[in-house]
Amino acid sequence: MPLRHGVWRVSQSVAQVVDEATDTGTWEDLRHCDDATADYFKDKLRMSPRAFREVAETLSPFLERSVTFYMKPLQPDHIVAYALYRWGSGETYESETCSFGIGRSFGLVAVRDVTAALLTAYPDKMSWPTGLQKAVVLRASADKGSPNCHGCIDCTHIFIDKPTNCPGEEYYDRNRCFSVQAQVVVDLSLRVLDVFVEYPGSRHDVRIVHLSSLWALAEAGELFTKPHVILPFGVRTNGYVLGDNDYPPSEWVVVPYGGLTQHPSELRFDNKQKTTKGAVERAFGRLKGMWRLFLRSHKTNMDGET
Repeated sequence: MPLRHGVWRVSQSVAQVVDEATDTGTWEDLRHCDDATADYFKDKLRMSPRAFREVAETLSPFLERSVTFYMKPLQPDHIVAYALYRWGSGETYESETCSFGIGRSFGLVAVRDVTAALLTAYPDKMSWPTGLQKAVVLRASADKGSPNCHGCIDCTHIFIDKPTNCPGEEYYDRNRCFSVQAQVVVDLSLRVLDVFVEYPGSRHDVRIVHLSSLWALAEAGELFTKPHVILPFGVRTNGYVLGDNDYPPSEWVVVPYGGLTQHPSELRFDNKQKTTKGAVERAFGRLKGMWRLFLRSHKTNMDGET
């Protein structure tokens, strides 16, 4: 058989395999409508078909552009589904892109594009409550014995591979892993109010909060503006968040008294404070359980490429 015919047959076989993989992959299964669609969506994308359609439609204006792979255009809903699947599964780019009929290099671009589109399309999804929502938050905290409390603050580590373009020791945390710190504030219903991710895992929580925009706003009196209340032991506050003993006590961060010997009233306060503050640990658990990408180590370029 002439060489050119052999090359042609191999090329045809490869093309057929690609087409079959694309036609039977996760994306095609998500597009297929049957009784199991809702459960399949929740398993793969962590949301219902209706929620996915709403998100995809909202992001479409920010994602519409001419992108092709094997001469097939990729629609915005295809790109959104891929990004959600990656975050939800935590799989590698190599294993995920095949099931969506796209290449690894475009998978990297797709995740960045969807991330940017989400931040642009939903600017108020992570924000401090105002109006009626603020009243609901403060009522819930008062019912828990923490009047004027806006939420809880804590840090969690996002694990990364050892950086190659910056001093690795800065990212080596106390658990002997490479990571970056994510400072998060949530209310008692586990709604995220504020996120600050910028510094390496070796930095202490106190240092992180002092460097954050949250600290600047709170210290300037622009964040907690509710009329003041008097907490136990005569503490006066216009509003605050609950933190653990890693944080410095201040007018807007309430921490446990701690200590080996405590007055009964201090012990009661600490028990109530720790119970209420547990909301942020529950939020971390739910976040990492739902979006399993947070459970694995990220290959990261600390200059901005991920």
